[in-house]
Amino acid sequence: MGIETDWAADAAAVLENDRVRLAPVTEADRKPVRAVAMDPDIWRYFVTAVTDETDFKEFFDTGLADQAAGRRVVFAITDKESGRIAGSMSYGNMAEADRRLEIGWSWLGRDFRGRGVNRWAKYLLLEHAFERLGAERVEFKTDVLNTQARRGLANIGAVEEGTLRSFNFMPGGRRRDAVFYSVLRDEWPQVKRELAARPKVTPKAPER
Repeated sequence: MGIETDWAADAAAVLENDRVRLAPVTEADRKPVRAVAMDPDIWRYFVTAVTDETDFKEFFDTGLADQAAGRRVVFAITDKESGRIAGSMSYGNMAEADRRLEIGWSWLGRDFRGRGVNRWAKYLLLEHAFERLGAERVEFKTDVLNTQARRGLANIGAVEEGTLRSFNFMPGGRRRDAVFYSVLRDEWPQVKRELAARPKVTPKAPER
């Protein structure tokens, strides 16, 4: 059965290395998250749209509520180079009996893309899932149209499994085809080595 753990409690940990820090989101994060979230480009392929203050309040409140109910662990990602919150990722669909969970609900502000933040955040989440929680499978899904996210998942070593057609509604009414990816427990050691061995990305100056 692997490592004995209580996923509801143990998934909500603070995870960090010398580049990023991930901590379960709190009310205190509302303002710094909003500072990077009000960019329409972030939400182009997201299952919710944040276009104004009302949308952001609903989005942030839903994250807090999901976390309080144990449906998700919503992490605020801090970029240690700048000291700013860079975005968010979550653990969700946690099926502890089957040792399976999803990493998703992922987004980064404009200033933090292409700087290694995505790579190191997912590295820490994968490491915690396999080495602390005892997961056997970590899965990801994204919009078939989201080529940037698909490249990112391939770059962290996730295996593309297939497309579920007409998977869900998107803002505006489009039906999304969802592409699924995964990393399995026996694949994690190699994925970990490859991620850790890559040259560090030199942080570029934030765009003004």
